[in-house]
Amino acid sequence: MAPLAWKLIDSTLREGEQFARARFRTEDKLEIARALDTFGVEYVEVTSPAASPQSQRDATRIAQLGLGARVITHSRCVVDDVRAALDTGVRGIGFFFATSRILREASHGKSIQQIIDAMGPPLELALSAGLEVRFSAEDAFRSDVEDLLAVYRAAERLGVHRVGIPDTVGIATPRQVYALVREVRRAVRCDIGFHGHDDTRCAVANAHEALAAGATHVDVSVLGIGERVGITPLGGLVARMFSLEPQAVAERYQLGQLRELERLVARVIGVEIPFNNCVTGETAYSHKAGMHIKSMMANPGSYEIIPPEAFGLTRRLILGSRLTGHHAIAYRAREMGLRFGESELKALTRRIKELADRGELSESQIDDVLREWVTA
Repeated sequence: MAPLAWKLIDSTLREGEQFARARFRTEDKLEIARALDTFGVEYVEVTSPAASPQSQRDATRIAQLGLGARVITHSRCVVDDVRAALDTGVRGIGFFFATSRILREASHGKSIQQIIDAMGPPLELALSAGLEVRFSAEDAFRSDVEDLLAVYRAAERLGVHRVGIPDTVGIATPRQVYALVREVRRAVRCDIGFHGHDDTRCAVANAHEALAAGATHVDVSVLGIGERVGITPLGGLVARMFSLEPQAVAERYQLGQLRELERLVARVIGVEIPFNNCVTGETAYSHKAGMHIKSMMANPGSYEIIPPEAFGLTRRLILGSRLTGHHAIAYRAREMGLRFGESELKALTRRIKELADRGELSESQIDDVLREWVTA
């Protein structure tokens, strides 16, 4: 089986630090970095060391952990930021420069040619120091395509290892992502990264389409935390790709660690994991409707595209609702060593539905009804 052709750049400690509620202490960053490494991400991206003195100290500490993951940072395209990064010992640096007209006017005021001229010195310094280098055209999906190709070609000529295509404001559709990545893929031979914000809830779909079109790297964060509503969630993208390449994904990543990784980050930033979170949400493997439960008892794959066991999780069959059916009740009876005829089962099911109309029954309450029926 061919290995996965893509890699994850986890940006919880960079993009995630831009989340409104994030207040990472050094100890938090170290714990999260280790947990990410245990999960198996290929890159851990940290806040620019030029952001603050503490950011530089934290980047240095993380770079010294000896992780299997490559520790990289994210930086403005200026020489001083490169020098700050070099002092920390990170192994890579990702530069960004706004290329859309709206951000060029609001941010730096440079023309495309001025951007190309300005990128040379910092990129050359980083490359000469042996860093892995990425250049991203910020706000790519509101940029003119010819402008993008011009800066990407210039970056490749300078020797970058990867160009980045960021959907900075979450405006792109999956179709647009596929089309633009294909266009960039035809223009450059270096690796291509995708960074997608989730403002319109397309981040996972967009990341998938980027990979389908030839991207090699995707930026993610735990629980998707980041600026505004965040970026492509690690768990969501892993779930999407697992459904397509289960064996390869399971061999590369420690999937059983995902829930604890998300709980760690949720605790540090003070949020709850959403009930409908991909794979690890409280209701992700809950089945309630009678027809669903009947099929699940025959074949769990009938209503589950990803088996919970692959992530170290279990499913829950909710038998005590008004939506239950006699197959579900028969299933529970067999677990208790009880046998009922068809007419008895239907009568039992009617009784449980009547009780459930007043409020969902727990498993112990269902068991009590079954026992009382036997002894009545």
